[in-house]
Amino acid sequence: MDRFASITAFVAVVDAGSFVRAAERLDSSTSTLSRQVAELEQHLGSRLLNRTTRKLSLTEDGRAFYERAVDLLVDLEEVESMATLAAAAPRGTLRVTCSYALGVQRLAPAMASFVARYPEVRFDVSVSDRIVDLVEEGLDLAIRVGMLGSEQLVARKLGTMRMQIGASPAYLKAHGTPQKPGDLGKHTVLTYAYSPNPRLWRMTDRQGRRHEVRVNGPLHSNSGDMTIAAAIAGMGLVFEPDFSIQPVFDAGLLVRVLPGYDNTPYDIWAVYPSRRHLSAKVRLFVDHVERQFKEMR
Repeated sequence: MDRFASITAFVAVVDAGSFVRAAERLDSSTSTLSRQVAELEQHLGSRLLNRTTRKLSLTEDGRAFYERAVDLLVDLEEVESMATLAAAAPRGTLRVTCSYALGVQRLAPAMASFVARYPEVRFDVSVSDRIVDLVEEGLDLAIRVGMLGSEQLVARKLGTMRMQIGASPAYLKAHGTPQKPGDLGKHTVLTYAYSPNPRLWRMTDRQGRRHEVRVNGPLHSNSGDMTIAAAIAGMGLVFEPDFSIQPVFDAGLLVRVLPGYDNTPYDIWAVYPSRRHLSAKVRLFVDHVERQFKEMR
């Protein structure tokens, strides 16, 4: 079985809505396309199409296979275009995962401007603050801060971010404002579950000296938005990425605490599976995000 020909036949049949119209578009015969799709189903061990005398419809497995097959054929077209030095506009779906705060504050604007330039690209975004398995979940790209995950992944640095401490004006009025890192141990703090060490806050002063403070408090959450909302309500201090907490500072809802301690930067990475072909759309989008992050500094 020629798998490429069978996949091409299957996608053409789905797009055309019938074997007859697909055969016309491919300059083939309905019997040939029917045989190719049947061989593909036999090879996969799964039925892809429901066939009746009146219409065709995708099975659940067929729909999932079709979506990936379309991207596969688009990627192949891009490779052929690059090989012949032809200029090919990226097309197809780009499956991305990122944390919620990074996605809202940084990635969403980058995606909007990228689609404006390349309107045939679609995004399927999985927002999660946990580190997911890119290969297992069929993702093209992850945008991550700090931790990269598996050593089998390829990573490219996009920029940096810094952690900042904040508290509400009401909290500071009631409990006082910390003047040095050691003061934090006497305050109520709100901790974030996916930090490398949530209850150990690290920072660096202007002389380059590092400080570590053990902290504790009444709220430990896997949502940075939750801890920030609780801080705005006066529950305690938070230690959050600049891209997440800066808009809250700008709105006057929180006040930056210990601004003289310029916290150690964390790298922001584009991460993708090394075993997969880096398609034109992934490569171009990573270039685009890197430029956007530099402009946002």
